[in-house]
Amino acid sequence: MTHPILELQAADTMADQLRHRRDNLPEREQLQAAKNALIRWNEARTVTRRRIEELAETIERTDKESTDVDAHIAKLNDQMRTIIAPREAEALQSEIATLRQRRSQLDDAELAAMDEQATAEAELAKMLEQETELTETYIQADRVASDAEADIDGELARISTRLESLRAAVDKKVLRRYDRLREQHLIAAATLAGSRCDGCHLDLSAAEVDTVRDEAAKAGLTECPQCGRLLAL
Repeated sequence: MTHPILELQAADTMADQLRHRRDNLPEREQLQAAKNALIRWNEARTVTRRRIEELAETIERTDKESTDVDAHIAKLNDQMRTIIAPREAEALQSEIATLRQRRSQLDDAELAAMDEQATAEAELAKMLEQETELTETYIQADRVASDAEADIDGELARISTRLESLRAAVDKKVLRRYDRLREQHLIAAATLAGSRCDGCHLDLSAAEVDTVRDEAAKAGLTECPQCGRLLAL
């Protein structure tokens, strides 16, 4: 007949394995990968939108400055019609030339900004096409991971109920010893397989085996002289 402590250990081991499985679900990794993809997409979308807004502001600012430069050039041209002195005319012509150069620079800057804006808007359009697929992939991965976790939680709940009855069947003194050992080792109770402890997997000497068998025969349970785990035959 199997000692109750071994049945308790088997149930605890199964619960440990289920919790480990829950913490390392491949479905959870897939969910994280889908979440990361969605986060990267959102960050890229935000950066692209911000850049489009910056370019729009640049275009607006450049266009306004161009209008101001045009107005200034027109004003200087009107003055040229009333000026007779060569020096004054030369100074106005120099200022007009400088303004026209600035106007050309503004045109180049505005054209570059418009080209970049068009490229960014095309990139944003492609990003927006990916939104539905990325979102659905994340939702599906979340559903699959949740279902897998729920299945494991259901098994853990059933084992928890069984653990209560198994613990009730174990002598309280033995149970306290078992719980203390469980704080150090996942396997607190093991069997003697031949001359080897299944807990620490070390071979016992012939004398140790004889002692363990004698003690187990009297009390039904003893301790491994190598690791201190509870040992049953």
